[in-house]
Amino acid sequence: MTVSARPPRTSRGAVLVVGGTGFVGSAVVRELLSRGASTGSDIRVLSSRPAPATSVVGIRHVQADLTRPDTLRGVCEGVTSLLHVASYVGRDEERCEAVNHRGTQVLLGEARRAGVQRFAYVSTTSVYGTGPHRGAREGELTPHPESAASASRLRAEQAVLDAGGIVLRPHLVYGQGDVWVVPAIARLLARVPTWPAEALPRLSMISVNGLARCAVSLVHGPEAPHGPDLYHAADPEPVQMDRLLQVLHRILGLPLPAYSVSAVEHRSLVARAMPELSPHQYALLTQDHWYDSTRLWTALADGPGPGLEHRFAECRSWYMAHLTRTGLL
Repeated sequence: MTVSARPPRTSRGAVLVVGGTGFVGSAVVRELLSRGASTGSDIRVLSSRPAPATSVVGIRHVQADLTRPDTLRGVCEGVTSLLHVASYVGRDEERCEAVNHRGTQVLLGEARRAGVQRFAYVSTTSVYGTGPHRGAREGELTPHPESAASASRLRAEQAVLDAGGIVLRPHLVYGQGDVWVVPAIARLLARVPTWPAEALPRLSMISVNGLARCAVSLVHGPEAPHGPDLYHAADPEPVQMDRLLQVLHRILGLPLPAYSVSAVEHRSLVARAMPELSPHQYALLTQDHWYDSTRLWTALADGPGPGLEHRFAECRSWYMAHLTRTGLL
């Protein structure tokens, strides 16, 4: 696999999106394209996948692999801002380390050699481990990752911060391309149509478009703050689970559960009906996991935009198609 040889420098610089074909990366690219007239920069998308057959004006595709340092040589030439949103979240420990940590280190080396001015990395609050977590600010919780993926992403975070970059930690991200949060809830309700009334947690959530807007604003443009810094990336107000279930019912037609079992009974039912849901994943849906994001919105001098119901309405068609295709509707 080879990289396009050292693209020419542009007078106003380029922005490189690493992982720009994935869930978050695609939203970042859409956000950059929507700002195209004001940024005046070209957009480069780095992915291990071949470039699509059809191209989009303003986007240049670079094929490279985070696990192969030789393919990353020169990818940052002419780049002024780098958004790293690629990650591997499977259970292969060696691949976690190769993609998330060592791949990030190689990118940082390339960015330093090319004189990249700003570098941001989208990580996850899963580096804290299982909660409950209630309103913690950045720096108040000691990270305690419970998987190889989260541990390697925590090491990647530290490398980014040591290099003067910015780290974003979102919790639950939803919207176009989400194949975990809403699909997991839909599958859970289909297999276990009840919920414990004492397990309706408050959750930090952000739409993928909102996360993309935050990431781009933090690294691209004359007013972007400089690192090193770390921010919780979430809407200012956490979402109560019963409200989320009501929104999913109204907009997507998911069934409302009966609140008729205890937490112990529910956990037992879910373990039998949905064994693929790990204890950590189950806890994310049934325990408080919300984080103070005041510093992010202060740094951006901006608000989060439309609320939860509006955001879900925007991506209703995508969710309906995905849930229908996967047999969840």
